[in-house]
Amino acid sequence: MMSQPVRSMTDNVQVSHLPRQQNESQSTVCDEAVEKTKEDLPATAETANIEPTESGKPKRKPSFYLAVLSLMLVILIVSLDATALSVAIPVITSDLNGTSLTAFWAGISFMLAVVIVQPIYTTVSDVLGRKIALYTGFVLFTIGSIIFAVAHSMSILILGRIIQGLGGGGLDVLNEIIIADITTLKERPLYLGLMSVPMAIGSALGPILGAAFSEYATWRWIGWINLPIIAVSAPLAVFFLRLKPIERSMWSRLASLDWIGLVLFAIGITVFALPLSWGGAMYPWSSWRTIVPLVIGIVVLTVFAVYEARPAHPVFPYRIFRSRTAVVTLIGSFIHGMVLYTLLFYMPLFFESVFLEAPLGSAVSMLPLLCMVTAFSGLAAWVVEYVRHYRWEIWLGWVLLTLGTGLFAVWDVNSSLAIKSGFQVIAGIGMGALFTVLPIPMQASAPTAEDQGLAVGVLVSFRLFGALVGLAIGSTAFSSTFGHGISSLGSNLPKDVVILKDPNQAIGFIPYLRQLRNLTAEELNAIRSVYRDSMQTIWYILTGFGGFGFLTSLLTASLTLETEELSRQYFDGDMA
Repeated sequence: MMSQPVRSMTDNVQVSHLPRQQNESQSTVCDEAVEKTKEDLPATAETANIEPTESGKPKRKPSFYLAVLSLMLVILIVSLDATALSVAIPVITSDLNGTSLTAFWAGISFMLAVVIVQPIYTTVSDVLGRKIALYTGFVLFTIGSIIFAVAHSMSILILGRIIQGLGGGGLDVLNEIIIADITTLKERPLYLGLMSVPMAIGSALGPILGAAFSEYATWRWIGWINLPIIAVSAPLAVFFLRLKPIERSMWSRLASLDWIGLVLFAIGITVFALPLSWGGAMYPWSSWRTIVPLVIGIVVLTVFAVYEARPAHPVFPYRIFRSRTAVVTLIGSFIHGMVLYTLLFYMPLFFESVFLEAPLGSAVSMLPLLCMVTAFSGLAAWVVEYVRHYRWEIWLGWVLLTLGTGLFAVWDVNSSLAIKSGFQVIAGIGMGALFTVLPIPMQASAPTAEDQGLAVGVLVSFRLFGALVGLAIGSTAFSSTFGHGISSLGSNLPKDVVILKDPNQAIGFIPYLRQLRNLTAEELNAIRSVYRDSMQTIWYILTGFGGFGFLTSLLTASLTLETEELSRQYFDGDMA
């Protein structure tokens, strides 16, 4: 067995400066973490026949870069699709004669499906192979995109979004897992930086394209635009993503899957996530329709967590969570997803309701945030590639995220462009840095190189689950504050806005604020102030979570990045 570099299971020591020889002499720390058969042992760049360059880094063949391009296109389509719909939902709902309820499910169904399937893709790809899971993601995402684009009713559109989520969840998590498979930890910051570019570009362009399609063409292009990108990405993956196959028969791999764990997780996370999505929106949090499934989901997930100590290939291996650095990084990823995705949902609504901007204008107003996320998600990873340390970037990222999010509370109807843009820049730098730097300690803390892909898959799942929880918290905070704010205006609301007495109608009514003609300037400003105060509550909550993320990040250890081991599903450029 090849010696493994030391991983402190308690992270109480700094190992980034330990000599390589000393690291190898202490490799027995990880031997108890996982049992391997001979064919499952991790390879190195040397044993995988990858020639080094003069700098010592692996010399890659053209097929490797074409495979990386395929993964970058995967990230682009998922990022575009995940962010394009929110600004177009009012137009879609009107066009398909939908209701507030169907509009709600059109918006949340994709996220729910992604949260449910990501851990399943992670464990299935670890046992059956990455490419089988990747191809499944491509097929489901393509089918879902077509159904969405041709839908003539809200129910069919929601079905398309669910199928897109079932595929998109796999594509989203597998691109990061496969990058962990085909690169060494030593060179990974460079590729994490490259992968962040299409993610950030997609997140920036998504709202703009969604608004442009819905206003000037047709919202159906939100689905159609995925197809040409898939038509390029999928063939590149088929012909150039040459991963070393798992040396076991398909039947033996199927038999080794944790079927009971998969079923328990799928049931538990579905029953738990559904009331999180509708609590405070469809039903009150005090309703039995929210409480009962929430409790059942918690019970099933608890049974799942206890059971996971038994299987040989569990969905969530306990060994991934034994490191203190892994635990605090997962907490950070959860909070990062909570803050980022909640802001991406509510910020355009803030611009539309408080500043009375059109959907396209609100998407453009978000460009400072999105551009900073784009730039610094790549830059931060490349800085780690250069300096070989990551903790200070994580700490600085949390400080900027917390500061910038807190400053959003200063915004009001009279805020200048400089104030609106400047605060977004601060928050965007922090969010971008954390997006690509957090996976580095998560992978460095993995017991073996074999577990690095699994570790980053778990991290991505935590990020998206944080997004779901953040949206639930945001919905509850918004509805509660909005209800109190509207009540404070008195019972004699103008008839044009009397619908706002029901806080559940507040989001759907935003596009009509610009069209109100019978309200005086004072009455309209009062309504805008209620929207402002309601979203200010969300900024305060997210700021508090950002501060907690910073405090937990102080427990992150500085682990070595100087390892050259590859996963058993490494890139095999010599395969036919």
